[in-house]
Amino acid sequence: MSGHSKWANIKHKKGKADAVRGKIFTKLGKEISIAAKAGSDPESNGKLRDIIAKAKSNNMPNDTISRAIKKGAGELGNVDYEEITYEGYAPGGVAVIVTTLTENRNRTAGDVRHIFDKNGGSMGTLGCVGYMFDKKGLIIVERTDDIDEEELLMKALEAGAEDFSSEEDSFEIITDPNLFSDVRLKLEKQEVPMVSAEITMIPQNTVAVTAEEDVKKVNKMLDMFDDNDDVQDVYHNAELPDEE
Repeated sequence: MSGHSKWANIKHKKGKADAVRGKIFTKLGKEISIAAKAGSDPESNGKLRDIIAKAKSNNMPNDTISRAIKKGAGELGNVDYEEITYEGYAPGGVAVIVTTLTENRNRTAGDVRHIFDKNGGSMGTLGCVGYMFDKKGLIIVERTDDIDEEELLMKALEAGAEDFSSEEDSFEIITDPNLFSDVRLKLEKQEVPMVSAEITMIPQNTVAVTAEEDVKKVNKMLDMFDDNDDVQDVYHNAELPDEE
């Protein structure tokens, strides 16, 4: 996958987060609550620790994070979210994976199918496109004059990263998903400035979307998924033109 396009997507999401920060916090709060079910102490719960770091990178207030942890731990009532993944295609043969957290699977399934259909796509069965992606830890560092590429590469490899790439405006550090938490912590202790750090699905190959109508439909589909409260993450293999 093009690191540049991934970074462009993240910049797009960061900008959008400024406009709809409450919605972003709601999604992150769900993730924190689900993780906190396995233990409310981030020191002994690696998944919770990683999601808290993700929340802080999105400027989520500490009291909001604390409230989500208490909710997950059962101190503020029971949380009964179900994790469901959907797969399908967008126009142009683009593969799409949608992960959700919901308390109403019928509503969510209907919403996801509607978004696929409304934008010229189709929802398929679980596994229909999943094999085209690899689950990896992905840490992105913005390219600035303060960062020495060779030094960052050495820090990444010593921390246990399995791959490193230098892109136009960023550096990508790829990890085994099981080692992600450990690698992120080691880099954090070395004060490596991370724009994003998360477990993600990286496409093995990308599909260039060039037809103007298809580009509009794919972007509209992705925006609609982002706007849905039940949708946590959307992964795709589209290579879209840079936004103006």
